[in-house]
Amino acid sequence: MNEEKSIDETDDKSFAELFEQSFKKPKRLEPGQKVEAVIVKITDEWIFLDLGGKSEGYLDKKELLDADGNLAAAEGDKISAYFLSSANNEKLFTIKLQGNAAGSQYLEEAFHNHIPVEGVAEKEIKGGYEIKIAGTIRGFCPYSQMGLRRTDDPQSFIGQKMLFKISEYRDNGKSLVLSNRKVLEEERERIREELKHTLKKDMVVKGTVTSIRPFGAFVDIGGIEGLLPISEVGWSRIEDLSLVLAPGQEVEVKLMDLDWEKNKFSFSLKATLPDPWMQMHNRFPEESCHNGTVARLTPFGAFVTLAPGIDGLIHISQLGQGKRINHPREVLAEGQTVDVRVLKIDTEAKRLSLALAGASPQEAPEEDFKQYIETQPFHASSSLGAMGAALMKAREGKKDKS
Repeated sequence: MNEEKSIDETDDKSFAELFEQSFKKPKRLEPGQKVEAVIVKITDEWIFLDLGGKSEGYLDKKELLDADGNLAAAEGDKISAYFLSSANNEKLFTIKLQGNAAGSQYLEEAFHNHIPVEGVAEKEIKGGYEIKIAGTIRGFCPYSQMGLRRTDDPQSFIGQKMLFKISEYRDNGKSLVLSNRKVLEEERERIREELKHTLKKDMVVKGTVTSIRPFGAFVDIGGIEGLLPISEVGWSRIEDLSLVLAPGQEVEVKLMDLDWEKNKFSFSLKATLPDPWMQMHNRFPEESCHNGTVARLTPFGAFVTLAPGIDGLIHISQLGQGKRINHPREVLAEGQTVDVRVLKIDTEAKRLSLALAGASPQEAPEEDFKQYIETQPFHASSSLGAMGAALMKAREGKKDKS
């Protein structure tokens, strides 16, 4: 009996709390405040919104029409909107100020409340662009505030319809300084926060090359921009990255490092490609002969490319046909085509030892390798760097044993 009473009291309390909550006044909205709302009804002219907590609002249907006049939303969709004004308990919202709604009576509100306005870049003028708002109002957008980054083609913005924040409002709206960049940065930051919860290391994502540098390429994956190092572009050695990638090119990259605090991100294109070394024993078995190209000459030997990403070393001791030579250039030249024989394969260290086809193999003195490795910088992702790392590891192992 007591148990039943306890349950009834709990139910009564819950009902009382819900009843009381239903009469609570919704929080007061400030002009320019951004809210999340659900579309509950669409009429010929208006879109009605449910703001939650028995609060409702509306916005002009024209704001959600695309370039072809089609409605880009449906009942039940969730959208973001800015509170504009309230009259007779009816709350007017906007996605952005546009058309007649961007008249002078609203521009000052948009300025103070950071509401974006829609405008068209009419023409280039000194220092930037002339922007037309609502067909009659004109503003100025500096070059530095158009887009997220500088462009080599300033004319590409002419005629485009874009969103702007009003940076300066003077003379009752007759003098407006606008910024498209602020709108894009805010949207980028919103997407970035969402990506924090979705992106994980080792994921493969699509991106767009934004710029090329001597050390690599910067890639935008839709919200964040990161570095694709030149060593992570492909398995083969790349001297000029501009011959492989170009700004605007779409690529698929693997996420290698995500440092949200320092805003540093690194990607790899190579990691999405098949590792040519995994098929080495099938493609280039030991004692098999192949045709290759001399990629580069070093004091201790010649590197020969057998396939993209596959460089093998002909040690200098294998080049003199029994005679001692001072440098590989006495026998070979870079770019020369040669026939070689595979002596040994080390797939783990990505090391391939070669000899000239038809020549008797000679034992390569390891001391030559050590002397060169200790005095030269290596890129760990290159074939040369992998060989160096393997030899250094072997050297440390010998020290430990001794």
